[in-house]
Amino acid sequence: MTSPLLTALSTRHGLPVVDETTIDAFLSPAAGEAEHTLLFFTGDPAQRAETLDVAVVLPEILATFQHRLRGAVVARAAEATLAGRFRVAVHPSLVVTRRGDPIAVFPKIRDWSEYMGRIDAALAPDAPVLPAETRPRTEFTYTTAHGGE
Repeated sequence: MTSPLLTALSTRHGLPVVDETTIDAFLSPAAGEAEHTLLFFTGDPAQRAETLDVAVVLPEILATFQHRLRGAVVARAAEATLAGRFRVAVHPSLVVTRRGDPIAVFPKIRDWSEYMGRIDAALAPDAPVLPAETRPRTEFTYTTAHGGE
């Protein structure tokens, strides 16, 4: 983490930093822990001004959904590897998961009411899992020009 505000998420708010080797352990709740998590894909705060805005609201979101949602910051070095798994296309993003399954993705900064409504809906037991990432399919067809026939 390169920003004091991002560092404070761990030092002041106690959020773990997860990577490819620790993400699955974090997503598996211990007895009595919430099964839902909120993962923060920061991106580079020097290039993405909204990263620090999201860092400010993240502890407030976790406080609002206390005991229903656990939070973590995805290590910058692991973001590219984990982005596809959690349907992250834009940085910064917050991802709500149920165990290891992504339920909702919030790219960039959002209005507080949107966070509240959509996160509450994502915490419902019957909230659908986001569909697996699919790549666009393009079909190429070729025609040949027959000149002089």
